[in-house]
Amino acid sequence: MAEQLAFDLHSKPALGREDFFISPANAVAVATLAAPEAWPNGKMALVGPRGTGKTHLAHVFAAETGARIVPARRLAAENIEALAAGPVVVEDVPDIAGDAEAEAALFHLHNLALASGSALLVTGSTPPSRWPIALPDLASRMQGTAITQIEPPDDALLSAVLLKLFNDRQTPLDPAVIPYLVSRMERALGSAADLVTALDTAALARRQPVTRPLAARVLESHCSPAASASS
Repeated sequence: MAEQLAFDLHSKPALGREDFFISPANAVAVATLAAPEAWPNGKMALVGPRGTGKTHLAHVFAAETGARIVPARRLAAENIEALAAGPVVVEDVPDIAGDAEAEAALFHLHNLALASGSALLVTGSTPPSRWPIALPDLASRMQGTAITQIEPPDDALLSAVLLKLFNDRQTPLDPAVIPYLVSRMERALGSAADLVTALDTAALARRQPVTRPLAARVLESHCSPAASASS
């Protein structure tokens, strides 16, 4: 059978509360961010490996509190006084390590936010004690920030995310594919999105549902060497 052309129409990631799946991997972080009034000194560090949903959870927090979200690399260009007037999220703080201007901006924001009683959420893939911040005063304040952590996705979370992504695309699917993928894929939510895109494209090209044989072929070309070896 001749393969048809398949066009991947990119859509904006769904970052709403209803799209965030709660599992043992993230339940503590979800509960912590739902109660900023309980944060020690009004600040919190949300940490976890890439692909665990930090950005999504930060957007949920922002939607529920009215917080501004700013990548750490853009802080030097922001109006810090205005940011500190309300809840604020600074994403990927380790990215500014050694950037004197950005580090000074975060130090200023930290002090103003705490003085005004505004909640400050900072994010990174590792705990603040491992962030190579050069400005000593900022480093000490980050290291003194309470931590809530998202663990790598568990099977229940990966299964729910995969199923939703396939449903969003209205992709015909053999139900046995979900546990097959979960046991073999890279354990990251970003990888789930990439994998579903690849499988949907392959299924459209072949005019067939996503089956285990098709999943095996796509996994072989998309998995890391380590993941491939375990399959």
